[in-house]
Amino acid sequence: MAIPLELEAKILRYFHVEKWKVGTIARQLGVHHGTVDRVLSQAGLPKVERPHRASLIDPYLPFLLKTLKQYPSLTASRLYAMVRERGYSGGEDHFRHLIAHHRPRPQPQAYLRLKTLPGEQAQADWGHFGKLTIGKAERTLMAFVMVLSFSRWIFLRFFLDAQMANFLRGHEAAFTAWGGLSRVVLYDNLKSAVLERRGDAIRFHPTLLEFAAHYRFEPRPVAVARGNEKGRVERAIRYVRDSFFAARQWRDLDDLNAQAAAWCQGQAADRPCPEDRSISVREAFAQEQPKLLPLPQNPFPTDEHEVVSAAKTPYVRFDRNDYSIPHTHVQRTLTVVASPTEVRVLDGAAVIAAHARSYNKGEQVEDPAHIAALTAQKHQARQHRGIDRLAQAAPNSAALLTRAAERGENLGSITAALLRLLERYGAAELQAGIAEALAREVPHPNAVRLALERRREQRQQPPPLPIALPADKRVRDLVVSPHKLDDYDQLQAHPEEDEDGDER
Repeated sequence: MAIPLELEAKILRYFHVEKWKVGTIARQLGVHHGTVDRVLSQAGLPKVERPHRASLIDPYLPFLLKTLKQYPSLTASRLYAMVRERGYSGGEDHFRHLIAHHRPRPQPQAYLRLKTLPGEQAQADWGHFGKLTIGKAERTLMAFVMVLSFSRWIFLRFFLDAQMANFLRGHEAAFTAWGGLSRVVLYDNLKSAVLERRGDAIRFHPTLLEFAAHYRFEPRPVAVARGNEKGRVERAIRYVRDSFFAARQWRDLDDLNAQAAAWCQGQAADRPCPEDRSISVREAFAQEQPKLLPLPQNPFPTDEHEVVSAAKTPYVRFDRNDYSIPHTHVQRTLTVVASPTEVRVLDGAAVIAAHARSYNKGEQVEDPAHIAALTAQKHQARQHRGIDRLAQAAPNSAALLTRAAERGENLGSITAALLRLLERYGAAELQAGIAEALAREVPHPNAVRLALERRREQRQQPPPLPIALPADKRVRDLVVSPHKLDDYDQLQAHPEEDEDGDER
């Protein structure tokens, strides 16, 4: 940590002029003796060697140095446990402080500045830019960044996740914006590029290989723990954070991406080119663009494909939301094909539903036609159940419904009215009432009701009381056939006799 210049001047003056020792300077100025040693060494003076004092760790130093030479990254806690087993009695905190001075430091590594030819290489990576709330959903805001290694032209596009589909969409958008692509694209060892790596053996993601074959470029991962090999895209992401994203205001993802495209074409393109600061990135890109590979005639399909199962309700679940389908396709295995803006549901090769894509959570995205068709089908089913019940209780109800249909009447309301009369007056009376209405050529429930009331008054019976029916529709719609009484008549016609000949 840097110290004030005034304090540094005092240390040098007390050491050179007053001839104070390092320990005296440290005590009088209230600083650590290591700080005094550092100031003196920076001034070109050799480090003052202080007499070594005996320490509990001294007998174990040869063992510790040998172990650290063989295993330089071994933790202090493991080393402490090893020397404790060998008799060390010191405290763990003090041991950690001592071992830090003896641990071998890795030798600093020098790197060559990498040079690339125009159109030879691009570097791509993801950058994490926090969270984005859409309705009830919290989405991850990811930035796909690709930079041309020669001109340093940046492409920037934001997505709501880092899945393979968006990874490929970012590539296609960059290639389209540049009007071509480089011969090599360099990646970190991310899962969208490399599935497995053992030494020099690399297993690429098959979708990325198919994509690279379509555009005719070479995907190339950097070596493990060698982030310097793709330093251009790392610095580009840092530049995006500091110069574009910081304190930026935007309405939604589309607005953010529109601002990102303008920034790439403007401020980012007008900055000096790091390869040759006498020209801008825009001028360097003008030299590189003719050297890029041409784009193929047709783009690579980047839609997401997911196999889904439709349950009993007319919806399929995709990306946290439910999308409606025709009720005729429930309880089937279907396929969802999704772009960033649209969700299509396929049964085989046939598209059965298409919706605008939602990035909310738990939303029901419906086509009104799907729900209306299901409602009509359910209504028609209820009407058919009512007609079947009437046909069993009063067979001549079919003739009344036929005559009503010929007159253009609403069969649903007629069926419901006749069912209410059946519940109040019974099957036999309803049969007679319908016969009288048909004889009068008035096929309407009102005529049936008037006939039933007239028959009740002629018998001088009280009005029928409404019956409280069970709430369960299956029980309420159950038709009960009366038991025949012929068996009882036969019992009365042939009485049984006892042993004395008497009748019982």
